[in-house]
Amino acid sequence: KAFIKWVILSAAVVLAAHVIPGISVTGWHAALVAGIVLGLINLIIKPILAILTIPVNILTLGLFGIVLNTLLFWAVTYFVTGFTISGFLPALFGSILVSVVMWFVHIFLG
Repeated sequence: KAFIKWVILSAAVVLAAHVIPGISVTGWHAALVAGIVLGLINLIIKPILAILTIPVNILTLGLFGIVLNTLLFWAVTYFVTGFTISGFLPALFGSILVSVVMWFVHIFLG
């Protein structure tokens, strides 16, 4: 099940690169590595940052969560060669697209 989610996450990264200008992936290898790194960031770093930013999240009525998700998606580019994002707006739209895809995956796979 984890393998299937990883492959779908990598496919979502490729989809974001094809749909959103400013995001590029050089190939499936880079997308698979980006999927691993993004999964690890969401598993390890995101919960810690979510707890630390609770006051800001309360003040912004949860909108800072979107900014946090965007910054973590953008951070993947620093660890993965062949995966680039050219600015904040492509990172924002890419993180939203990947999140929606993974939300559907979570609904259907549990």
